[in-house]
Amino acid sequence: MVKWSELKRASDVVLAVWPHYRPLFERWFMQELIDKGELAPIWRERMVPGDNDTVFADHYPDRQAIAAANALNPTLLQALSARALDPIVKRSLELKIDKALQAKQRLQDEEALMLAEALRRHADDERPDAAALKLAPDSERYRQDLAEQLAEMPYLRVAKVGRSNNRWTHALLYLGPDGVWSKPYHAGEKAAQTAERAKIANGFDLSASTHWGKAKAKIRQILLPRANQLLQLASVQRMLAEALARGDRVLVSNGIVFWYEPDGGVGWQVKETSSTRESEGATIWKEGTILSTNHGRLVVLPYIKENGEHVRGHTKNGPNDGRALPRHRDHYVEIPFSLYDGDLMIGLFGELPYE
Repeated sequence: MVKWSELKRASDVVLAVWPHYRPLFERWFMQELIDKGELAPIWRERMVPGDNDTVFADHYPDRQAIAAANALNPTLLQALSARALDPIVKRSLELKIDKALQAKQRLQDEEALMLAEALRRHADDERPDAAALKLAPDSERYRQDLAEQLAEMPYLRVAKVGRSNNRWTHALLYLGPDGVWSKPYHAGEKAAQTAERAKIANGFDLSASTHWGKAKAKIRQILLPRANQLLQLASVQRMLAEALARGDRVLVSNGIVFWYEPDGGVGWQVKETSSTRESEGATIWKEGTILSTNHGRLVVLPYIKENGEHVRGHTKNGPNDGRALPRHRDHYVEIPFSLYDGDLMIGLFGELPYE
């Protein structure tokens, strides 16, 4: 057994931490961002020392892992600030840390939003009776497990099932076109990930095995009309009125943009966030502004390159939208924006009251 004192990693410099969910184990495992000197920092699984020089993976049973990361990261940032580094090198490291954490959190927030909307869309679906489920003979022992999952997510076409004879095994069941659930297939990490993605993809009538990036792009298109519906909610109208009173005309959360258009009595409308190839995954410049020279439906947020250059945001149309209708030069607008926590948009999609 490996001992903590034998691990070379014990002397590595940790810049930040963030958890990721591993569905095979149904737990959140912490990752750590390691300083690699002149090379880019890298993420790796975080290990922690235990009693008697033992080593354990740093893991959590639920999303409290995120709170643990948020509690530790300021301490790690303070440690970086105290290091005797060239100011330019230190600033570059800070930008890389911010970029890495933003990418992790934006991904989790986006998928949580998509799951919330998948559940909402099927809230009134009929729940199947456990006894009425059609299963292959080898899957009979998973009947109750499957029924409990379908009671929460009746739209599932792939399900990870587990408990059998008081011990955990892991298998995937697939719903066939004849309405019969398949025999169990052994589930490793990749298969468990497919079942986890089915909780989102199947809710939008998409296959869980579709390229995940393409599936989420399709879901974003599906979500836009839903986001437009939010403008009719009294709670959202109140939030936007308060934002406008503060001078905010662009609010951003989870890929959705609430955009205030003063000309022509348009008022508040919904756009999508987008990116240039250069800005994908880049650090968002929170103090930046958006210069809108057209009426494009996509908003590229201001971002900071790794060399520290600040790039102003702008509006544009998508690849198949045609040219965005230009604004008259007198109506060009440079707009500050506000980033809202991802939980806000998740709550709004669930029609929870704005507080």
